[in-house]
Amino acid sequence: LMSDSIFIGGGGETQNEPQLLLLNRANRHGLVAGATGTGKTVTLQILAQGFSDAGVPVFCADVKGDLSGISQPGSADHKLHDKLMSRAETIGLQPYEYGASPTVFWDVFGERGHPVRTTIAEMGPVLLSRLFELNETQEGVLMIAFEVAEDNDFLLLDLKDLRKLLVFVSENKEEISREYGNVSPASVGAIQRRLLVLDREGADQFFGEPALELNDLLRTSLDGRGIVNVMDATRLINSPRLYCTFLLWLLSELFEQLPEVGDPDKPKLVFFFDEAHLLFDSAPKALLDKIEQVVKLIRSKGVGVFFVTQNPRDIPDSVLSQLGNRIQHALRAYTPGERKAVKAAADSFRTNETFDTEQVITDLGTGEALVSTLDKKGVPGVVARTLIRPPSSRLGPATDAERADVMANSPVRGKYDEAVDRESAYEVLEKKEEQAAKEAERIAKEEEKAEAKAKAAKAKEKAKAKPRRRRSNRQTATEAALKTGIRTAARELTRYVLRGVLGGRKR
Repeated sequence: LMSDSIFIGGGGETQNEPQLLLLNRANRHGLVAGATGTGKTVTLQILAQGFSDAGVPVFCADVKGDLSGISQPGSADHKLHDKLMSRAETIGLQPYEYGASPTVFWDVFGERGHPVRTTIAEMGPVLLSRLFELNETQEGVLMIAFEVAEDNDFLLLDLKDLRKLLVFVSENKEEISREYGNVSPASVGAIQRRLLVLDREGADQFFGEPALELNDLLRTSLDGRGIVNVMDATRLINSPRLYCTFLLWLLSELFEQLPEVGDPDKPKLVFFFDEAHLLFDSAPKALLDKIEQVVKLIRSKGVGVFFVTQNPRDIPDSVLSQLGNRIQHALRAYTPGERKAVKAAADSFRTNETFDTEQVITDLGTGEALVSTLDKKGVPGVVARTLIRPPSSRLGPATDAERADVMANSPVRGKYDEAVDRESAYEVLEKKEEQAAKEAERIAKEEEKAEAKAKAAKAKEKAKAKPRRRRSNRQTATEAALKTGIRTAARELTRYVLRGVLGGRKR
């Protein structure tokens, strides 16, 4: 295992010093940027494997499917073998050996990895409100719905639980408004529409049980290496709001559950967000504020966050300013906008007097980058033109058979693979509705019998009575008393059923 740093690369013929990422500065976050085809994914791969070798668990979203190769060792049969060996020799990487990292595959849809789930209750009303871009009134209604669920022990596990709860809250808005605050049917409808959008992206598979236990992302292998958790996002990336929901939930959960550790000798976990521009493009402002807050504060929990994107401009300045370790691959500069982006990227580095940073960014070859990492004092180093080291694991994806073999030997095999749908808010409220319907049916039948009996009694009285010239529509005293009693009983029964539903309210 490596001691205190990860070797990123070297300068080759320029005789630059080796570029290292200090483990005790990795929780200060980082950025890997560059145009398509410049080597960002390989850089992500060598960093992830470096953290794993140092005993640090890693989580990365695999957008293109290439990162699955980290689970397999490189091979001398690979077409790039000679080139990789030559690169290792040029930068002084000795010994350079092939090897895989211990890997666990995950997938929100459960197709190419173990399913990842959380519950509606764990997501919480605040995060859902920001995700749905709810206004203050709508957020208040969602808060009330969660409060009703908590006070009455209604478990909120999946989307159908929340939908059923919202219907219940709307139908009983008068009673609930007196207890909790005003409930607007229009606000309930707005929340339901947002749920529909999320559902169409596949969120029904994300919400449910068994829910992911965060400790399963913090595992190390028997030989002390950190587990590389690869989230297959090849399908998830087509549902950007769900992608954003998952990543932000995961960061928020880590922030809330992990203890404060300050600046540890090495991180407890490192996140890599590939195609980060999709995260920020799809996020509403309230969600961006939450991301900024979490990124600022989560480093004190020992978690490092690395954003991988095409252009530094894809990331808001408030987040970009938190990223201390930077690896910049080549950028294109064909348009005025692109030239402006290149200048901005160059200005973000400490100047190296031996070259023009702005010019070099456009001249970098594949697998080459400008690197600046934090030193022992936490100060950004002078930017260096660097040949990125070759990976020890496979360049390219694992096969389906190899993926299946990794999953068969996974430490969480069988723990999450089958969904569990236990009794929750949906089932409880369904039973309450069935009970109320049966009682209403029973009352209706009794009322029919009573009316039939009253008619028979009236007919009998009429037959005994003498003929009259005028007929009266007024009820007899017996009829009036009977109908009044029936209406009172129906009213009391309705109140009883509602109290039965809301009766668990905690005082």
